[in-house]
Amino acid sequence: MDLICLRELQLETVIGTHAWERRIRQTVSLDLEIGLDAKRAATSDALADTLDYDALAQRLAAFVGAAEFRLIEALAEACARLVITEFGAERLTLTVHKPGAVRAATDVALRITRSRADYR
Repeated sequence: MDLICLRELQLETVIGTHAWERRIRQTVSLDLEIGLDAKRAATSDALADTLDYDALAQRLAAFVGAAEFRLIEALAEACARLVITEFGAERLTLTVHKPGAVRAATDVALRITRSRADYR
């Protein structure tokens, strides 16, 4: 399986469980490792034969920007579903970073792995 990797996609959203978090927008960062078969695109050199990662980044920005989540677990699951069902990824490893979530740490992150079988 081949991977398209998209690192540190910075997105603004409402996320958190505390009352003050529900009133502000915070930056989350996504790292995506998108599993697919790149052979056809490698041969054709055509965007239509692969995953359009610019379109994916724009779609995630619109989705996450309009959403409100309490937990990074819920945000991660919703993003994974979108990537696999809308963009046809075979497999996805997604890490959601919420910097500054814990005062004594620079970052809190959750990594999940999903496949097409998870959304049938």
